[in-house]
Amino acid sequence: MTVLAEPEQFARELRRWRTRRRFSQLDLAIRADTTQRHLSFLEQGRSRPGRVMVVRLAESLGLSLRERNELLLAAGYAPMYAESSLDAPELGPVREALERILDGHLPYPAVVVRRHGELVAANAAFGVLHEGAAPALLEPPLNVLRLALHPEGMARRVENLPEWGRHITGSLRDQLRQSPDPDLEEFIAELDGYLPDVDPPAGHLGFAVPLRLRVPEGELRLITTLTSFATAVDVTLSELRLEAFLPADEPTADILRRRAM
Repeated sequence: MTVLAEPEQFARELRRWRTRRRFSQLDLAIRADTTQRHLSFLEQGRSRPGRVMVVRLAESLGLSLRERNELLLAAGYAPMYAESSLDAPELGPVREALERILDGHLPYPAVVVRRHGELVAANAAFGVLHEGAAPALLEPPLNVLRLALHPEGMARRVENLPEWGRHITGSLRDQLRQSPDPDLEEFIAELDGYLPDVDPPAGHLGFAVPLRLRVPEGELRLITTLTSFATAVDVTLSELRLEAFLPADEPTADILRRRAM
């Protein structure tokens, strides 16, 4: 299906993405299996790309499925990738698989989030993270990143808030550099406002640090793993992330096991 679009719109978007990825025209032409001359004509609006070429360029630029759909629209083509509701029947097997993974991770906390941290699902151990948080932060749509860094959320119990918080905002900035998004930029500014000023110590390399969280039984030290649907062909699935918390030491594991009894 082809839709109407301004001829210059695709040219502008192609130049913008190529520049952001820091590719030369020759670099991108080689990646997309075309010629530099043809790519130059596309960026000048002198040639109109076929649908297959748009898809090849989007893949070569490393665009997300949502961004690929937007590039197709800019070229005058209908989106290629569906964006299903999580409640849709066709995603039933995915929901069931996620529930099994969440339950299987007990007694340790695990959550499934959309992009920018909106909570989709969590297991029973999630309570250890949000206990004592202001009720307003737990109302849907619950954002786990806001919950983590807000002064009335987890932040007051996080022993290493400056380092851990800036690891979170640093990861978001990496996403922003890859995929410009005004909403994400505004969200990062909000989260930055919750964090105390801190000067990185000498030799600081910015590696991930364990979350050190106070609980009545002592201190939890947690590390996280992130899982995504790398081969998804649905926009909704491609933007889901499973974040699983793991104990960084035996005392943490013991506290969480006893809580689950």
